[in-house]
Amino acid sequence: MGARLARRPRSRHTCRGGGRHLGRLPDGPSPACPRRGAGRGRGGPLADRAEQFAEQFASAIELELLSQPDAVRAVWEDALAAPEWAGPALWLHGDLHPANILTEDGTFCGVIDFGDLCAGDPACDLAAPWILLPDDGAADRFHDVYQPVVDAATLRRARGWAVLTALSGILIGEAGLHGRPGGKATWGPPAHAALRRLIATIRR
Repeated sequence: MGARLARRPRSRHTCRGGGRHLGRLPDGPSPACPRRGAGRGRGGPLADRAEQFAEQFASAIELELLSQPDAVRAVWEDALAAPEWAGPALWLHGDLHPANILTEDGTFCGVIDFGDLCAGDPACDLAAPWILLPDDGAADRFHDVYQPVVDAATLRRARGWAVLTALSGILIGEAGLHGRPGGKATWGPPAHAALRRLIATIRR
């Protein structure tokens, strides 16, 4: 499914629909809302994921999977330098990647797997457009229709979460190519494409 989604063209309607879907999640926690960072630590401070980044980054370099490692590190470091989320913990899906998105005729039509549902920094979910959408300004259009309006610091942190997702996808894809447990070969191409999109944002 991941490879199929990565290749299928998306329209402006797709970007708007995706942004509005996330925007329809409750804009604040309810009494039943999971605690901050409940979804395997997702939605918490990005600095808490520094060890994960270091391990994934080192593995990807060792396997020669990154064509521009310095640029990848620059995106991550810029995200870490952004101010932390100071607002209330918001509802998060916590695991938005191609295998958890349903499409029909190139348009988002559903989201599955709410096993990481939690509350925290919205930057975690706002990483999704760089992972899911193509290289034609679609991520910008997604964020333009998301409500409430996304501030610059949140977008910077979101790029950090997207780097983590992309590195995970690249390593899972590589494992799949070599038949290792847990590997999924189709995850590699969209993850590499996501890193290219993220690198482009830091060079604007």
